[in-house]
Amino acid sequence: MRIPKSAHTSRHWRIHEIAPDFRVEDVWALPTPGGPDDLPLLVEWFAKDDGPNPFPGVARALFATRQRVGKLFGWDEAGSGVGARVPTMRTRLPEDLRECPCGPALPSVPFTSVYLTGTEWTAESANKTVHTLMHIGWVPDDAGGYRGQMAVLVKPNGLLGRIYMAAIVPFRYLIVYPALMRMIGREWRLGTPT
Repeated sequence: MRIPKSAHTSRHWRIHEIAPDFRVEDVWALPTPGGPDDLPLLVEWFAKDDGPNPFPGVARALFATRQRVGKLFGWDEAGSGVGARVPTMRTRLPEDLRECPCGPALPSVPFTSVYLTGTEWTAESANKTVHTLMHIGWVPDDAGGYRGQMAVLVKPNGLLGRIYMAAIVPFRYLIVYPALMRMIGREWRLGTPT
């Protein structure tokens, strides 16, 4: 479920000190009820390798279309990503976070882990249009338990990036995020003890 941006910005996350120049694009309450120490289970879920595109149906077709368009316009070519067009966010980490594990490899999605703590995990991706951070936090829920919370932070690359971000809004809200939330909820229920 999409929730107000303040659900992310009001918390004392480490990401705020690391990425103050990124804007919060979206915040979602993840359907992942659990206990206070279950963030590692959620991070493991994101890191599992389900092949090149883990999304179902229409969302998979949308991602395939995005990949074709990206190839046509050269948005994703070598030299446009993290470590080339933009430095990795790991260069911004304070010493205590540099000493922590960065998190898992993400073989099924074009993201790279940046840092992992007991309550938050951040991964990044970049291309010619935007530098994106996926922040996963573990927060108390309204039922006395805990759940995941996902924030997407972005730094568009000039006019092209701003146009791209505006153009994909309806696809994100109508197709991608609803499919992702259903998939996460279904797999979380199947894979975690009750």
